[in-house]
Amino acid sequence: MPDRPYTLLSCGMSLDGYLDSASDQRLILSNDADLDRVDAVRAESDAIMVGAATVRNDNPRLLVRDQERRDERVSRGLKPSPLKVTVTCAGRLDPRGRFFTTGESEKLVYCTSGGAPEARSRLGAVATVVDGGPRVTMRRMSEDLHERGVRRLMVEGGGTIHTQFLTEDLADELHLVVAPFFVGDSRARRFVDDGPFPFRSDRPARLVDVRRIGEVVLLRYALSSRFEDAS
Repeated sequence: MPDRPYTLLSCGMSLDGYLDSASDQRLILSNDADLDRVDAVRAESDAIMVGAATVRNDNPRLLVRDQERRDERVSRGLKPSPLKVTVTCAGRLDPRGRFFTTGESEKLVYCTSGGAPEARSRLGAVATVVDGGPRVTMRRMSEDLHERGVRRLMVEGGGTIHTQFLTEDLADELHLVVAPFFVGDSRARRFVDDGPFPFRSDRPARLVDVRRIGEVVLLRYALSSRFEDAS
């Protein structure tokens, strides 16, 4: 079987498991200290991935913020921030979004064969569009990233992407940050959708660390035999 990158899922959620509120206003689920921790994880990665909905709704930069970490990457012959990756069915993303316009690293857009022509028309000047076949699967995409030299992949959501990595048993590590409040609105997006997750009551995920970071809590899980304990 072709190899794939070491894959770390990173997520913040409310006490009742939501990634955001149901309104258009973005819900902050973290704090400065935790954002700095996430920045350190980004700096150690070869690529950062988010779903197309996250690109559209959150307009993320996905850059390493700390200058020392950026300098350290450059000293190793790398770009200051990792490669950016997203996946879309139809390719209807705004090329003016910060995902595409910020940072020096390459941007990869995995798209279905049906959506690839429109994606190349829209995004060809700002990203590399990869034809992912009739349906872009996380396994096929992961294997392609490995062939492109990505050895460590950080996945920052959203819920659909996390669900696909988890149900396809392609994640090695999960960083789950829990904020100290409820959303209480089922119209909001949950951490994951329904699905055949490999970790159930008779096969639980292995909790390897619990860390209080101000008023949020980081839960760190090992999800495969490839787990790398860097703590």
